[in-house]
Amino acid sequence: MKLLEYKAKEIMEKFDIPTMKGVVIDSADGIPEKIKEADLAYPVVVKVQVQIGGRGKAGGVQFAQDAQEATGLCEKMLGMDIRGFAANELMIVEKANPVKEWYVSIMLDRLSKSPLLIFSPVGGMDIEETARTNPDKIAKVPMDPFRGVQDYTIDYAMDVTGADKAYKGQLKDIAEKLLKAFYAYNTMLIEINPLVIDKSGKLIALDGKIEVDDNALFRLPDMVEFRERLQDDARVIEARRSDFHFVPIEEDGTVGVMSNGSGMLMSCIDLISKKGMKVGAALDLGGGATAERIKTAVKIVLSGSSINEVFICIFGGITRCDEVAKGAIMALEEAPTGKRVVLRMEGTNKDEAIKIVGSARREITMAGSLLEAVDVLWEMQEGVSK
Repeated sequence: MKLLEYKAKEIMEKFDIPTMKGVVIDSADGIPEKIKEADLAYPVVVKVQVQIGGRGKAGGVQFAQDAQEATGLCEKMLGMDIRGFAANELMIVEKANPVKEWYVSIMLDRLSKSPLLIFSPVGGMDIEETARTNPDKIAKVPMDPFRGVQDYTIDYAMDVTGADKAYKGQLKDIAEKLLKAFYAYNTMLIEINPLVIDKSGKLIALDGKIEVDDNALFRLPDMVEFRERLQDDARVIEARRSDFHFVPIEEDGTVGVMSNGSGMLMSCIDLISKKGMKVGAALDLGGGATAERIKTAVKIVLSGSSINEVFICIFGGITRCDEVAKGAIMALEEAPTGKRVVLRMEGTNKDEAIKIVGSARREITMAGSLLEAVDVLWEMQEGVSK
């Protein structure tokens, strides 16, 4: 789950990471009073709060010199569309006067199975852009989970990137606090960009990004409540209610993929993509899916406007193949004409599932292998294009 900037700011403040004073608003009423109550000094920055990057280029970050200008900007920016996300909330913060802009983050590194500190003295832009244009200005330092941030961690990061070591103490302090927040909130990524040095020589987190592991939300009830208020794909919300994991992939993808395991899902997506087809969405059923749950899952996947075929790949154990077949048929009977299902199944009650599919009135195709299923999907797509 990607947090909005103001929520990331709240977490950083909880761990005593320096930030700029600010206030969050969802209405343009009483803006001068709200700014005064938050004890903000002009000029201020008005930022839209959406779960996507590129706000500045889309006009979602504006400066106001006084109360009148701030009110006008809030009226203009509330509700504005930023790459498909509506700006229902704004954050108003004091404008900083940075001398330098740095980048620092901690992410979960699957290769080293440890927290990875990423640092660059070139901040204020996407780290991917820095990696492309100034790769020598990025340091990546795996950290021992039991030792955390050590002096040598910061020494190495600053030495290899040529950063001014006069700020080593402050940088280490912020990195230590980021790591504490990283663990406390089960994050996949916690990022400050830019981490600015102001005229007084103080390091301040000017903008932040936090991504929380969805699997850990049961430990974070306040995050669950926050997630329910976020804008999300309607299919993601519907799948969440049924305890499925749904991932939108390509907007114009015509194939939906369902399986009972993320590894199998990835294999299916890879093979379909290599064949030249586009996957619109993937759904992980988990274990023990009944016919009713399968029906719900298929309907969620088919609700994508461009998806016409659903590929269901199941290894039947707890999830019985006959239940999968029944559920797929039930979903197709309620789906618009032209929607099709390709089934590849192995395991419990497979023979019974084949009989059920054979008696279906709607188009369901059985495939003997994963590769055969991909070929069937390809032929379906080719038939439509012709």
